[in-house]
Amino acid sequence: MAEESPVKFELVDINDILKTLPHRYPMLLIDRVIKIRADYSGIGVKNVTYNEPPFLGHFPDRPVYPGVMMIEAMAQTAGVIGIKSVEGTEKPRAVYFLTIDKCKFRKPVMPGDTVEYHMTSLGRRNTMWWFHGRAKVNGVTVAQADVGAMLTD
Repeated sequence: MAEESPVKFELVDINDILKTLPHRYPMLLIDRVIKIRADYSGIGVKNVTYNEPPFLGHFPDRPVYPGVMMIEAMAQTAGVIGIKSVEGTEKPRAVYFLTIDKCKFRKPVMPGDTVEYHMTSLGRRNTMWWFHGRAKVNGVTVAQADVGAMLTD
């Protein structure tokens, strides 16, 4: 059995996320990031609540958290992992999507669910990063994708 990489950051709370990412309400889609490891993996956490803007129209009679927002949250989690993990990238930066590949939505996410975005680095070149992500609710995969992003000044 492979040994897990050591944890570099046990918790990045909302205050640290606000210092790290340029995103703000209503587009900041993670509440915290936990267990950022030396191998550039980590877990973003989102507490889904009924009073969020997407539920006004998606769908009023049967609220479902939009899958595209889960993919965006994966990219935000990856951005926090990348920025916090690498020396010299502590200042706020823009994080831009490059790619979304192998995306699948498996189960709906409802208000009251807590989504965990399990992100694992696939590679890095200069300011570009690629991650594999799995969104999980109660340990069950609800969405997955490979995402690429670029950090800019």
